Amino acid sequence: MIKLGLCITGSFCTFKSILSAIDDLVANDFDVTPIFSYNVSTFDTRFFKQADFEKLVTEKTGKPPIKTIVDAEPFGTAKAVDIMLVAPCTGNTLAKIANGITDTPVTLAVKAHLRNNRPVVISVSTNDALGANAKNIGFLLNTRNVFFVPFGQDAPTKKFNSLIADTSLIVPTCKDALAGKQIQPVLV
Repeated sequence: MIKLGLCITGSFCTFKSILSAIDDLVANDFDVTPIFSYNVSTFDTRFFKQADFEKLVTEKTGKPPIKTIVDAEPFGTAKAVDIMLVAPCTGNTLAKIANGITDTPVTLAVKAHLRNNRPVVISVSTNDALGANAKNIGFLLNTRNVFFVPFGQDAPTKKFNSLIADTSLIVPTCKDALAGKQIQPVLV
């Protein structure tokens, strides 16, 4: 069984697809440990009430989410997981990962995992990917042990800078990342 840390950040509109991705991961023998950003741990939105989303994630993974920096810290001291997945990965989290900022449970877990030369998969979901975050995507595409779920523009005529990953490709992306390969094509 492959141990996977699932870092969930606040792209709330993608939570339904993330719940489906959790089902796919579990069906493919991934042992999923959820890690929530502070926003996911606290915000009720028009898409989900926080408590309802947390309950669904806990039921699907069999584990309550990690919600504090203190609880995320062990990812740097032991081989807690084989692979780390950030899904969805907001532009804010993407920028923090690219710039080494570790001020949330998610960013600390990712930094600790990368420090141990372990693979991190990013499932991007941000409205500024082709704007302010383009440089961060470019930087991370060329960063050792960072892999991307294939992504593309989700609404090019209305949200010109927006990109979203194809979450149906999370499992094959993770399997390739474990073998040190970037799934291709990256742009869909």
